[in-house]
Amino acid sequence: MPTRIETIDWIIRCGMAAVIRAKSSDSLMQVAEAIKAGGIDVIEVTMTTPNALAVIEEVAGKYGDQVLIGVGSVLDAETCRMAILSGAQFVVGPCLDRPMIEMAHRYDRPVLPGAFTPTEIKTAWDWGADLVKVFPADVGGPAYFKAILGPLPQIRLVPTGGVDVDTTPDFLRAGATALCAGSSLIPKQALADGRFDIITEIASRFREVIDETRAELAGG
Repeated sequence: MPTRIETIDWIIRCGMAAVIRAKSSDSLMQVAEAIKAGGIDVIEVTMTTPNALAVIEEVAGKYGDQVLIGVGSVLDAETCRMAILSGAQFVVGPCLDRPMIEMAHRYDRPVLPGAFTPTEIKTAWDWGADLVKVFPADVGGPAYFKAILGPLPQIRLVPTGGVDVDTTPDFLRAGATALCAGSSLIPKQALADGRFDIITEIASRFREVIDETRAELAGG
């Protein structure tokens, strides 16, 4: 099991967390294989997934240190604790909750609380957020990230909402540390049809765009 710092580094290195709402652990495992084949090895299983805790436990048990499995849509500390005990390696919330942050850190897990306004974002960082999930990111878009990071350059921001292959470069250029993508990475129809090859192809496109943009920003 990676440490909190190792997990943060893993998320940043990958640059993308795939947000999944699967109907079963079998489906989730197939998605995990598909995106891993495309170069994305960080998965966020939302608590809106049926039997989410059991699914997290089964998938985390199978993949071990091959794929980073986290939990999303966490609203409170107790849910955070149960998900971690089920095997979640990082915790993501749609909104700001201090007890959730403290609970994740108690178990040495990174936490990405949701925030939107400058005050919420700074508060999340002051309370110990490892990265701050900006949600819904499509409201302000990349320009909003650039504006926020002007006076708050030390905060590591992760957009959720409105992230796709086309907007990924702009979010990264605006200063996003990593990104979260759901339906744009794992289309509902492809999942329903069992077209995991399509999911692998999209994951590969995300991988290519992230790597190319980062190389550009590094002057490579």
